[in-house]
Amino acid sequence: MITINFDPKVDEVKTAEILKAIAHDKMGGWLTLPKRFDMGEFVRIKEAAKKIQEESEYLVCIGIGGSYLGHRAIIEALHPHSETKIIYAGNSLSRRELDRALKKVGDHDFSVNVISKSGTTLEPAIAFGEFKKKLIEKYGEEEAAGRIYATTDRKQGALHDEAVAAGYTMFVVPDNIGGRYSVLSAVGILPMAVAGVNVDKLLEGAAEAVEKVVEPATKYAWMRYSLAKKNYDTEVFASFEPATMYFNEWLKQLFGESEGKNKQGVLPVSVVYSTDLHSLGQFIQDGRRNLWETIIDYPTDEINAKVVKAVQVAHIGGGIPVLNIGVSSYDEMGFGELIYFFELSCAVSAKLFGVNPFDQPGVEAYKNELKKLL
Repeated sequence: MITINFDPKVDEVKTAEILKAIAHDKMGGWLTLPKRFDMGEFVRIKEAAKKIQEESEYLVCIGIGGSYLGHRAIIEALHPHSETKIIYAGNSLSRRELDRALKKVGDHDFSVNVISKSGTTLEPAIAFGEFKKKLIEKYGEEEAAGRIYATTDRKQGALHDEAVAAGYTMFVVPDNIGGRYSVLSAVGILPMAVAGVNVDKLLEGAAEAVEKVVEPATKYAWMRYSLAKKNYDTEVFASFEPATMYFNEWLKQLFGESEGKNKQGVLPVSVVYSTDLHSLGQFIQDGRRNLWETIIDYPTDEINAKVVKAVQVAHIGGGIPVLNIGVSSYDEMGFGELIYFFELSCAVSAKLFGVNPFDQPGVEAYKNELKKLL
């Protein structure tokens, strides 16, 4: 059960209107996904995961943004056991990083999960081309096609068309779910299943959260909104487990892309304590008072628990609003609940700021300029 240490003033009528709007939004499919997951697709995903585990030492996950951050966050946090290890590619345009990934695979047996709704996003498209070439050189075209798993649009797009023509195993990026809200869809479930995450428990935790977290999630959204209206324009997501660093990265994308429009929103940044107490800790304790801190309080050991308490007391004493979000358990159930909590609170928060939580028009600006240069 998610717990919170704050009780903001909530406009219940406006909240009800926002929740209704989200439920009827064409991109609001994530809202009921944990309880309405296509079980036929779910079985196919687990069968594919088992096949990958049996024949590959590595699964190369190719995607950027919401196509990789969510599932990487859970895999890194839980560090499950699987003989098949996950390698990430296609999340930058660095040739060095791509070469490192290719070198790591080396002569080992591997499969590829390319995740892209359109198939035309530059970063994953380049990486996929390189790894597809490596697959064909190692296995020949027919077996290579059998080792490629495409998570893409149901009906159209460059990757969809190639997958149909080449006979890749295909899974669906739902039409009504955007990338940063897609971790509990096939986008995230396949890589997590291959890595050894208990995806049944993850979905169970999220499904239970559908009813459980509405009140705390909406309260958190209203608390963020009220702080922003008091000129607190930066939110510091703080955790005390190094393995949750990528969960923080997912949160930064979730809130940054959902809220940062029309000169609105809050800048999301993150720290991992106690490490960052010896770097950004000075600024947070004693710098500009334009920020607040949201502590994600995972169950932890006795010493770390004392660090959590010390940080809260010190930072509140330094004039920083500190929100505490208590997580019920550090396992698949707990993270399933936490994912849903933040997705819902983010969507409500963006609506309070008067922006669309589900688009990202600003992302296209750099893409358009890059196309000119290329």
